[in-house]
Amino acid sequence: MSHKKIKTISDPKLKLEILSKQDVQKIHEATLHIIENVGVRFPSKRALQIWEDVGADVNPEKRIVKVKPHLIEDALKQAPPAYILGARDPQQNLSLDGNHVNLGTDGCGVEIIDIHTGVKRTTELQDVRDIARIADATEEVAFHWVPVSAQDTPVEARGLHEIKAVWENSTKHVQSESIYNADEAKASMEMAIILAGSKEELRKRPVLSLMQCTAPPLGHDGGSLDAALIAAEHGVPTGFMTMTACMTTGPATMAGTLAVGNAEVIAATALLQLAYPGAPVFYAAAQTASDPRTGVYTGGGPEDFLFGAATNILSDFYNIPLSMGSFATGAKEPNWQAGLEGSLSTFMASVVMSDMLLGCGFLHGSRIWSYAEMMMDCEIFSIIEKMMHGIEVNEETLALDAVAAVGPGGHYLAQKHTIKHMRELFLPQFLDRRPYSKWEETGEDAREWAVQKARKILKEHKPDLLDEKISKEFDRIIKSVEKK
Repeated sequence: MSHKKIKTISDPKLKLEILSKQDVQKIHEATLHIIENVGVRFPSKRALQIWEDVGADVNPEKRIVKVKPHLIEDALKQAPPAYILGARDPQQNLSLDGNHVNLGTDGCGVEIIDIHTGVKRTTELQDVRDIARIADATEEVAFHWVPVSAQDTPVEARGLHEIKAVWENSTKHVQSESIYNADEAKASMEMAIILAGSKEELRKRPVLSLMQCTAPPLGHDGGSLDAALIAAEHGVPTGFMTMTACMTTGPATMAGTLAVGNAEVIAATALLQLAYPGAPVFYAAAQTASDPRTGVYTGGGPEDFLFGAATNILSDFYNIPLSMGSFATGAKEPNWQAGLEGSLSTFMASVVMSDMLLGCGFLHGSRIWSYAEMMMDCEIFSIIEKMMHGIEVNEETLALDAVAAVGPGGHYLAQKHTIKHMRELFLPQFLDRRPYSKWEETGEDAREWAVQKARKILKEHKPDLLDEKISKEFDRIIKSVEKK
């Protein structure tokens, strides 16, 4: 079996602290105050019953739950601080341990810039397959968040078609945000058990994880709660993502938005721990600010970058892994805005060591998939990965022998030390370092090179095939859900 490299950030030299311990404690206390006195909406009979059984204040008509702080804090202590995300190929398993930053694709978009025509259109199942194949061959992509919606498949089983398409085209871990009802959740667990080999193996090496979005402010979706509880029962990692936005679904202030989003996430996380103590969970966030001129989602800007760093500090406080939104640019095309927002958001989330980064490939606030953006986002991640390693200082890297051999006025090109270490220097794929005259001749730029690379991978890369028997079993499971 050939070695399949995945590029992640680990053992960083660069570090950042954006909130003090006192700041974090204040946000935590404000969060508990909100949960106890304002409440969080849980529109799920099963969830409401769990809360009622532990003595929470449950309003069955409004489906709002108010919980004493000690219940939340005690439940969160049951969550495991570290675990692995399993992959079809075990050598691509990922560690969520606070010392690895793993990049995933973004999801779940509804439009795509066609890789062949360059025309924007509605997404379909073949796009899920194509993106998965390209991500499978791209070492910067450590795992798949189902990237786009397979809108040509039946809605009741769409999420199942999507994870099957990714598994058939990649051996990396799969995470979905599109399993949000009990039927799909049960079916996805059955598929994951088949792929892992048994229920026990799935617990040891979860080849699937689920992401559920909250319904801000201070709410959840009932089907998503039911799906999350089913996943927790099977030991499949599950996270709740807050997407609170300053001024609309959160207060205008960043601290207030952090507290509201935190209340959404930790209340639901506590629910899973009350139902299944020790179930693997993760904190997820993609907070932003609404534009004061229009009220619309921005998907970029200094607030996003600060949220990206601050949220990891909160997840560290609760001692659970984090999945953090990054690269979610508001740009309409792969341009300077996309590069700026992608770079700063990802750097800030990486320097605090967020376990999972979501995700490369999207434009216009995670609506439009772009292959060029995907490739260039991966280059940004490679640059940040190189930066995070810092500067190694030892006898070899100080190169005193080479300095003595060259002396004043010479050059280092022919030195053995140079030949030994030159490949450690970063070589970009898409940054334009050509002479000006060469650039004038061709007129090409990074966007064209990036699309060309994606096309080449799509044409040439042959992912490891999924066992035909497993694929047929997946079809059977999916059809059973569609018949309902």
